[in-house]
Amino acid sequence: MTDTAFSSLALPADLLDNLATLGYTHMTPIQAQSLPSVLSGKDIIAQAKTGSGKTAAFSLGVLAKLNVKRFRVQSLVLCPTRELAEQVAVEMRKLARGRHNVKVLTLCGGVSIGPQIGSLEHGAHIIVGTPGRVDDHLRKGTLRLDDVETLVLDEADQMLDMGFQDTLDAIIARVPAHRQTLLFSATFPRSINAIAQRVLSHPVSVKVDEVQTQSTISQHVYKVDDNKQRYQALKLLLLHFQPQSCVVFCTTKAQTQQVCDNLEDDGFSAVALHGDIEQRGRERTLVKFANKSASVLVATDVAARGLDIDDMDMVINYQLAHDPQTHVHRVGRTGRAGKKGVACSLYNDAEHYKLAMIGDRYDRDFLPAALPSQDLLDTAPYQPEMATLMIDSGKKQKVRAGDILGALTGQAGIDGKQVGKINVLDNVAFIAVSQSCVKAALRKLNDGKVKGRTIRARRI
Repeated sequence: MTDTAFSSLALPADLLDNLATLGYTHMTPIQAQSLPSVLSGKDIIAQAKTGSGKTAAFSLGVLAKLNVKRFRVQSLVLCPTRELAEQVAVEMRKLARGRHNVKVLTLCGGVSIGPQIGSLEHGAHIIVGTPGRVDDHLRKGTLRLDDVETLVLDEADQMLDMGFQDTLDAIIARVPAHRQTLLFSATFPRSINAIAQRVLSHPVSVKVDEVQTQSTISQHVYKVDDNKQRYQALKLLLLHFQPQSCVVFCTTKAQTQQVCDNLEDDGFSAVALHGDIEQRGRERTLVKFANKSASVLVATDVAARGLDIDDMDMVINYQLAHDPQTHVHRVGRTGRAGKKGVACSLYNDAEHYKLAMIGDRYDRDFLPAALPSQDLLDTAPYQPEMATLMIDSGKKQKVRAGDILGALTGQAGIDGKQVGKINVLDNVAFIAVSQSCVKAALRKLNDGKVKGRTIRARRI
């Protein structure tokens, strides 16, 4: 039997010590199958879904070979969306804590390019970014990749779906040919094989059977006749299961926004995530959903890719996915880390063939279940226990989560147990607090000081 302990790997002592401090003792299947090859310098092509531990798989490989004293860009990680890039950067910084002065810089669109140019002038070891913005910097001459030893293509299938093929080619042409390339993808369309053949050298193939990892997820399907009944079915399922955290998958941006608006009108705590929402709005949506101050996230597949939320109770497929692999990916958002999860799917006669294909993927027949009783429509929707506050200071003002917690819980402050997740970004920070103490928390922040300076706080 393969030893899955991190201590069995040829990792530097500082990385192993930090993993132990973080409580990471044993590898996930994708880590156990890929890390030995990654650490030995081989190219990898791996199929793994979000939440499988793939970020740590390539991050540990990148950090293990990093020469901190050499202040050059030694690794480039490309991600399809800003949200995923930010998550990857946060995870890499966490894994690098045991090593002094590792600089991980994110280069993503949706924000001004000026501050990024300034950060690049100060140097970085690892760049995590989106193809469009990385290409912008290459064209401007503000980023050089001459010293890159490791190239990571994360969620490669989505980058191709989003039309980044030409941009990826342009970026890869600027990376030294003698390098290690790690390609991770949730699905394997033909386009992935094509790019793999061009950019990887004798790669090791790794695949984790996602169906086998989803035994903790209870799947149910429900037949509907028309759009009116489909929406009513969605409400009944939300009222029946009362999830604290649920993603509702829709197929188009317009449908996503319409379903979210309807749920809000009907008293549900819902937020939308799709390509037409500006970056600042996407940021706030994800924060509210992740810190449990919004219970329903209505999203398209592209927008939700890279979403890594702990303890997600439920997934609802408002319409069936176009292909079985995407369905597996959607459903895998719940039931993480051995916890129980529920996945419900709505379909009509025109979608029956999709249900049959999904059944073949799981090697089982999906039979429609009876929807919950109509009497539930008279009950009140679940309301989150948390609310989100925002302050006008962040990392650039040297504010840390501990500073905010101290300001809230200091003399005559609120109880620390009433404070949830604190997300500190560059120039703002978001704080989850219990609904019962919103006024007290706002008063404490606005009347007091954080890091010796007056701040403004408001509820979002």
